[in-house]
Amino acid sequence: MSVTPIYAGLIAILFVALSARVIAARRSARVVLGDGGDKALLRRLRVQGNCAEYAPLALVLMTLAELQSAPVLVLHAIGLMLLIGRTVHAVGVSQEHEPFTFRVTGMALTFTAILSAAGFNLFGPTLLATIAAR
Repeated sequence: MSVTPIYAGLIAILFVALSARVIAARRSARVVLGDGGDKALLRRLRVQGNCAEYAPLALVLMTLAELQSAPVLVLHAIGLMLLIGRTVHAVGVSQEHEPFTFRVTGMALTFTAILSAAGFNLFGPTLLATIAAR
């Protein structure tokens, strides 16, 4: 069974939930476009936008790593870091009195997932080939 589709599906559910929160806030504030000066709507827009900005790159890198036979545990580690990172970031940034550690932790996990997948794509196949040759 492929690993990346599991995390792509979970991130998609998270993204739809974040989008539904934006829609609800738009209706409540009666704002069709932009944030209308509503700070709560602006936060929800940025949480949704941030997920849309970072998650696709991480998932593409995961897919490429999986195509290059990345170990299942490596893929799950990357996927979990991404999912937890995006969730923690969303919870933190969504709050009016934002606990800054949530934002930092969420971004650190997201960046670690992206860099780990990038690192595997750059060096993993060579390392796996070296290990297999021994």
